[in-house]
Parts: sequence; C-alpha cells; structure tokens
Amino acid sequence: MKIAASQIDITCPEADIYNRLLSLDNKHMVELGCGAANITRNIAESGFNRKISAFEVDEIAHQKNLQIEDLQNVTFGLAGAQDIPLQDESVDVVFMFKSLHHVPVELMSASMQEIRRILKPGGFAYISEPVFAGKFNDILRLFHDEQKVREAAFGTLTKAVDEGLFKLVEETFFYAPLKFENFAEFESNVIKATHGNHQLDGGLYNRVKQRFDEQMGDDGVHFLQPIRVDLLQK
Repeated sequence: MKIAASQIDITCPEADIYNRLLSLDNKHMVELGCGAANITRNIAESGFNRKISAFEVDEIAHQKNLQIEDLQNVTFGLAGAQDIPLQDESVDVVFMFKSLHHVPVELMSASMQEIRRILKPGGFAYISEPVFAGKFNDILRLFHDEQKVREAAFGTLTKAVDEGLFKLVEETFFYAPLKFENFAEFESNVIKATHGNHQLDGGLYNRVKQRFDEQMGDDGVHFLQPIRVDLLQK
C-alpha cells in the first residue's frame, strides 16, 4: 500500500470507480460520513434492490438529510464510524468517501474494528481518501492543513491490513473532477461547511480568495483532485 502515486492515469467521477470494483444490487450498504447525501442518492437511485444505511456525525447535515423524502431505500442516522448502530455481520458493503481522515485520530482504529464487526464474512470496505497534493489541496491547506490526519488515516488502513483485520483487494488512484462556479460557491461548500469550524481573518480570507481566483476560467474553476481508493475485504 502507498499513500500517493507518482503518476495517475485515470480521470473520472468516483462513481466509475466504485461501480467497477463492486456489485451493489441486492446489497445492504452503509455509508459513513454521508454529508449532504449526494453520493448516497447516486447509489440508491441506480440498480435495483439496494438498501443503504447512511450515517453522519454533523447534526446540521443530518437534520437536512432527514427532510429527504424520495429515497425510500435509505435510512439516515446520526452516528460516528467508531460506534455504528447495526448488528454484527449484517452489511455487505461499507463506504467511506473522504471521511476517514475526519474521524478523530484516537478513534480511527476503533472505526476499523466497527466496520469489520458489521460486515458479513467476505464483505467489502470501500475507503477513498484525498491525496495530499494538487491545486485544490494547495488552497485548502492555507486555512485547513489535513496532512497529519490524512497520514493517520492511511496508517490506520495499513495497520488494519498488516494485522489481518482485512485483506487488500485493490488500491486505485484517480483524479476526481471538481468544479466551482465562483468563489461564493467555494466559500459556502468548503470554508463554511458545517462539519468544519474555519475562522479566517481578513488577511487569510483575501489570500485564499486570491489563490482561488487565479484558477478562474470562463466557466468557473476546475480542479483535478487526486484520490486513493483502498478496497478491503473481511
């Protein structure tokens, strides 16, 4: 396993990756850290006979998710990865989309134990994490440097594999396209994200905006975010 790749040859939406790696029809799936449930919706509305338990720790996001009425095959819950309110060996697939590094470092190992507990024998854990590189990351780190927590998340995964908790099926690196229409959208979705508590003074705010505006094109700002996916099996 490696935390980053010297060369990445794949650029695609993340859906292309998890749909290639996994068969999701007739499965009970868990998403840990579902955020605004955008990926949840994509998975729930594709295929057939899919059941999703989607958990989030941010209460504001969770309350918004509870207002969703058109995803009858999704159950939303307020819970962290270290304490999943599901029965042992009851789940086929667990997803963590760029959320493991948001788990408190001291709870990451417990989260892997919980994932293993709820997975059926032979079940899969799909864990994607942003690689600490790229222009989007260069702007983000001006006010929120995630290098240490991302390294801790990777260390947790390698430890889980080394200790036999899971076996590594495949490790994939790809670029995920990321677009913002303008700085206002970046500010709303990233700086003011409810799961964070980013307080930028005037000087830092202007530096972030300047770096963002340097990337502006005719139709907004386009980033290619490098992502690592580790597909693990119980």
